[in-house]
Amino acid sequence: MRILIIEDDPALADGLTRALSQSGYAVDYAANGEQANAMLQDAIYDLAILDLGLPKMEGTEVLRRLRTRGGTTPILVLTARDAMEDRVRGLDLGADDYMTKPFNLIELEARVRALIRRGQFGSNMNLSCGELTFDPTARRVRCGELTLEMSAREISVLEVLLLRQGKVVSKEQIMAALCNWDNDLGENAIEVYIHRLRKKLERSGARIRTIRGLGYLLEKEQAAHEN
Repeated sequence: MRILIIEDDPALADGLTRALSQSGYAVDYAANGEQANAMLQDAIYDLAILDLGLPKMEGTEVLRRLRTRGGTTPILVLTARDAMEDRVRGLDLGADDYMTKPFNLIELEARVRALIRRGQFGSNMNLSCGELTFDPTARRVRCGELTLEMSAREISVLEVLLLRQGKVVSKEQIMAALCNWDNDLGENAIEVYIHRLRKKLERSGARIRTIRGLGYLLEKEQAAHEN
């Protein structure tokens, strides 16, 4: 899952980046409104955390432009503006949630999970394939009653494949979902993660197929045998 932090306070942005990265998210950072507006046009994000008091372009204008051009990226406003009229305006412009500073990091991370879950999973919290089940809130993978031990990167790769179950996913799509602009992930690393996942999913009823020249496809073992 890829998140864009739009915040002109470098210390706060760094703290949020560290916390969310440790939770397995790929995080990009924009320090002003113009940069944020451009990044929201050039890349696909699962969530943006938006400050309102930004240099070069107000956060409300960034939000307005995003929604005007049809952008559906979930927006969590995080701002020092706590007046009711600011809250109402932000939500009316298309924000999905609104938090004021100072804030509790645990609560913010819970809201981040909820917004991403709502955007990606709809009303169904868990994803499954065969006996494999993924809980996006707990970031836990299970095979039946057994919890599978996986690194944050392995879980993130599996999540991308589960979201596109039955469809071919290219290495480029996986890298785009996992990498921020400052931390490129190479194709060789993707191959390593796929290799590890295949071994861990051997008894799950889920199989990752390589579609030569195109990418990878996650499907149930029964469907794989029928092809």
